[in-house]
Amino acid sequence: MKNFSIKTNDTCAKQIDFSLEDGKLHNIHFYGGCPGNLSAISKLLEGADARHAVELLKGNKCGSKATSCADQLAQGVEKALKGGN
Repeated sequence: MKNFSIKTNDTCAKQIDFSLEDGKLHNIHFYGGCPGNLSAISKLLEGADARHAVELLKGNKCGSKATSCADQLAQGVEKALKGGN
């Protein structure tokens, strides 16, 4: 299992940690943000296919912002899948 930590931009959550194993997401943790919603996202995505999660979450916006915590997670997972940190 490989662990990742990303610093977010323009979101209430300031950091997101997650793990990837065999293309599946695990141990997603948001630091800051809306606790109920982000906890639910973490639970719903536990063991999910990482590529599918990116498809679902990429481009989601929060209010008038150009991004969201979910979008930032998608961007981080996409980068991790391409071999980035």
